[in-house]
Amino acid sequence: MPNDAAQTPAPNTVSVPPHATTAPATKKWRVVDYVVTAVLGIAVGLIFWVLALSWKVLEIAFQAFPPSIGLIAGLWVLAGPLAAAIIRKPGAALLCEMIAAIVEAVLGSHFGATVLLSGFLQGLGAELVFAAFGYRRFTLWITSLSGLVAAAFMAVSENLMYNAAWQPSFQVAYAACALLSGLVISGIGAWYASRAIARTGALSAFASGRR
Repeated sequence: MPNDAAQTPAPNTVSVPPHATTAPATKKWRVVDYVVTAVLGIAVGLIFWVLALSWKVLEIAFQAFPPSIGLIAGLWVLAGPLAAAIIRKPGAALLCEMIAAIVEAVLGSHFGATVLLSGFLQGLGAELVFAAFGYRRFTLWITSLSGLVAAAFMAVSENLMYNAAWQPSFQVAYAACALLSGLVISGIGAWYASRAIARTGALSAFASGRR
């Protein structure tokens, strides 16, 4: 006779999917949310600025096949997915990406004021993914999708603003490289970066640090 007791789950046992993440109890922003978003935006904005200063050198490095420079383009959309993975509040991705773009513009970028438009579009791309899930899920694959969509917004806008002289095949190749970079650097990379920061205890004030 089968041992029914052995097959019956223990009472009060709750099964939690290993990929589940915690959403904040409220979507209302706190002072600490704004402060950390600003700090992240400034930090990533400095990265943007350094990249802008180094752009001519980077172009030489990728001169053999210019569209392959898209392989590092994911760095430009890092702020949005990273902020969303940490802050987990509506608007975090867009706000952080805009702050990063403003920092780059203020410090001086050869891309000029167009970085503000780029920051808005890239942040919007990242934001829309988390919004689609009601800001309730912040898993690895959703953060990765956010990086991918942000990179798609970037690829389209940059092909129009900066790469218009390229032949269509080069523009498509650039977009493919940018999408891969956005997925790996700004999606997967941002999620693992947020987990690494959380392990230091620095995010104890956030749902992302209380897993």
